[in-house]
Amino acid sequence: MDRTRNRLSIALVAFILGVLVIAQIRSQAANAGLANQTAQDLTLLVANLNTQNEELRGEVASLEQQLATLADARARGQSAAGQLREDLDRIQAWAGLRAVTGSGISVRVSGQIDGQGVEDFLNELHNAGAEAVAIDGVRIVPGSVVAGPIGALSVENSALGASFEIRAIGSPQILTGSLTRTGGIIAQLDVAFPDLTISVTPLDIVAIPATTRDLSPVHGQPSL
Repeated sequence: MDRTRNRLSIALVAFILGVLVIAQIRSQAANAGLANQTAQDLTLLVANLNTQNEELRGEVASLEQQLATLADARARGQSAAGQLREDLDRIQAWAGLRAVTGSGISVRVSGQIDGQGVEDFLNELHNAGAEAVAIDGVRIVPGSVVAGPIGALSVENSALGASFEIRAIGSPQILTGSLTRTGGIIAQLDVAFPDLTISVTPLDIVAIPATTRDLSPVHGQPSL
């Protein structure tokens, strides 16, 4: 048993010595190969290595430039996407698809008035720069009509009572001045409807809901 172990130990030591000898021989051979090169050959070898290094540096610089270009494009793309989202929000708010808040006025209408009188009042609001309008919580959008005779008004299938509120977002000063000026719409409606009372109150914050009307076109299709 001991004799077998000794043989294995000797064999293992011999194997390790053989590996070390081979490695040493290869190392010497490589050194000898370089040592046998002429000065001209060594100069050419160094020049080739320098050329390869320059090419690698150029590739690194090119990749870094591509990375910077992609990062810039991504940043610009995100900025453009953000701008498009802002534009979409403004368009949807203007169209009545989004609830909006801002400074504006509250108009309390009490007494007898017909649908045409209310429509004239709404037209004056829009002409004065109102950006969003609602009557008793109903958003006024293109196609919305206040209709009916005195005492039976309705808007978007919602009945209006003898007293109702109109809210509008816009400059409180401009809207108030346009409605209450001498010979303005309120003065005109006072003449046409003697029992009518209209009061205008400027507000710092006016909340107007989104429309419940489906604004998708029925017959029209986008033309690209």
